[in-house]
Amino acid sequence: MVADKAITLGHPSYVWRAGQERRLEMIHRHAPLEGARILDVGCGLGMYVRAFRRFSDQVYGVDVDLEKVAQASQELPHIQAALAEKLPFADGSFDVVLLHEVLEHVDDDHRAVCEAHRVTKVGGRIVVFAPNRLWPWETHGVFWRGQYHFGNVPLINYLPDLLRNRLAGHVRVYTGRSLRRLFHGLPVHILHHSTIYPGFDNLAARCPALARLVRGIAYTFEKAPLLRSCGLSHFLVAQRI
Repeated sequence: MVADKAITLGHPSYVWRAGQERRLEMIHRHAPLEGARILDVGCGLGMYVRAFRRFSDQVYGVDVDLEKVAQASQELPHIQAALAEKLPFADGSFDVVLLHEVLEHVDDDHRAVCEAHRVTKVGGRIVVFAPNRLWPWETHGVFWRGQYHFGNVPLINYLPDLLRNRLAGHVRVYTGRSLRRLFHGLPVHILHHSTIYPGFDNLAARCPALARLVRGIAYTFEKAPLLRSCGLSHFLVAQRI
C-alpha cells in the first residue's frame, strides 16, 4: 500500500533544502506573501506550509493522503484532507494558491486548475510547478514487464505518447503548451512561465563543492536560448482577472 501511494502520489523530499528554498524565493518574487491568505494544494507533510508561515499565519494545506494529513496536523494548523479537484473552500478565499508538483498526479488536472482558480481572489496568484517533458529524465520511475522500477530513467519523455504512456502512464508530464492549455477559458493572465533546473541537493549532501559547480552551470542554462526550455520543472504564475 505504501509503495502504491509512492507511485501514484509521488515521493517528494521530506527535508527542506537549498532547492526548496530557491523555489520559495521564486514564488515570493512573483506573488506577495506577507500577510497573505495562502493555500498549498497537495501539501504532503507541510514543508511549504511551514515555510509560508514565515510570511503569514493564514496558511492552509490540503492533501489526499490521510496519513500525511494526520502527521502534518500534529505540528501545523489549517491542514485537512481534500481532493485538488474539490477544494473545501469558498470562492475567492485565497491570495495565493500553490500547486507544487501536484498536477501530474491528480485524476483530472484541468479540474484541479479550475478549482485553484475558483478559490483564488481576483488579483490573486496561482503558482504551479509541474514536470517538464523536455527534461531528459523521467524522475517518477517506470513500469517494465509489469514491474515498477523507481529512479531516473533517460529519454522516456522523448518517446511518442503511445510508448511513453505504456512506460510511465502513472504520471503526467507537460510541454509548455499543454500546461498553459489547462488555463484556457479561465479569466487569468500568465505573469510568468519558465522552466527551472534542479537544485542537486542529493549531490550537495555528498559533495558540496561539486554541487555548487553543477548548480552554477545548470542555473546558467535557465537563461541560455537553446537550453532554457529544457529544465526539470515548469514554473508558471497566473493572476486571476
